[in-house]
Amino acid sequence: MNVVVGITGGIAAYKAVGVIRFFVKQGHNVQVVATAGALKFVGRPTLEAISRNPVHTELYEGVAEVRHVAIGQAADLIVIAPATANTIAKLAAGLADDLLGNTVLASTAPVVIAPAMHTEMWQNPATVANISTLRARGVSIVGPATGQLTGADSGPGRMEEPEAIVAAALDRIRPARRDLVGTRIVVTAGGTREPLDPVRFIGNRSSGKQGVALAEAARSRGATVTLIASHLDVPVPDGIEVISAATAADVQKAVTDAAATADITIMAAAIADYRSAEVSDSKIKKEKTGDKLTLSLVKNPDILAGLAASKPRGLVVGFAAETAESEEELLSLGTAKLARKGCDFLVLNRVSWSEGFSTDRNSVVVLSRGGDIVMKASGEKLDVAHSILDSLIPR
Repeated sequence: MNVVVGITGGIAAYKAVGVIRFFVKQGHNVQVVATAGALKFVGRPTLEAISRNPVHTELYEGVAEVRHVAIGQAADLIVIAPATANTIAKLAAGLADDLLGNTVLASTAPVVIAPAMHTEMWQNPATVANISTLRARGVSIVGPATGQLTGADSGPGRMEEPEAIVAAALDRIRPARRDLVGTRIVVTAGGTREPLDPVRFIGNRSSGKQGVALAEAARSRGATVTLIASHLDVPVPDGIEVISAATAADVQKAVTDAAATADITIMAAAIADYRSAEVSDSKIKKEKTGDKLTLSLVKNPDILAGLAASKPRGLVVGFAAETAESEEELLSLGTAKLARKGCDFLVLNRVSWSEGFSTDRNSVVVLSRGGDIVMKASGEKLDVAHSILDSLIPR
């Protein structure tokens, strides 16, 4: 496939090297079209070495071969990363005062852009209007992410990571998978909170990102999806039924009812193992408790084991987040948990202070009921979600 990677003049241009590299590693022919500003941030030799092709920059080069339109005509996909506010404005207006603008106008290929700019620029009404215009014309927008920007600034405007940009771009040209049409999938996501008083609770660090990604992936493949949500840190895409469940008891009731008619139930939420034996109706005051507070905890029901034992008509898939020091230990813990829970599949992932919870990436191992490894996957959580579904559908 012929891929044009357009690079514009922003500090995030250094990430474009990663975008090019991912495309090349997957066997695609990459033509780089860089603006003059882009080359102030990333050198031509670097781009040519990674792309394995000459870098194109000048509108009036290769006039005999009509290069200013030939590159666009030959493209199967155009990715612009980073796309600055200036470039976005020019694309929305249909300007072609440089080679990149000509390439886009001369092409019928799908266009994917990855915006990168300061928060104020991204939120400016002009940029908002320009993005809306491009979306209406069928341009795909990837990001921007929220995070550290140039200098001390932080906020929305950070360019998405190269792997996510490439995955989104390739999804744009792949035939849509609709292999779950007619199926009903239930997913639990997030982390439950067991109250101690009206202010405090026992909780965990789960953001719900992987569960929401599973729901999104299933919906995109045609499934009817119910998401049982516990204190999510991420928005839920449109087209998904959401049932809020604050505590383990809430999740148990919701998932038991929903799983009765589901083809697949995926228990991705982090459910509290214990709850307080007594919940105070008023805030617990340290003046009354003194230097130490002793809590009496009671075990919550094992929702996954109970669901598996009830033998609903569909598959039951559990999740297990473990603090294993090696893959061997992770598999050992997973095999033992699978035997205890009795579910059809178990998705294992390793967690730590900086791994698993609240991150955008994940690494998982899927085990079948007999303890066999069905699949391993790592990457952005949406990609991992699709890989998990891929492993479940044939079964």
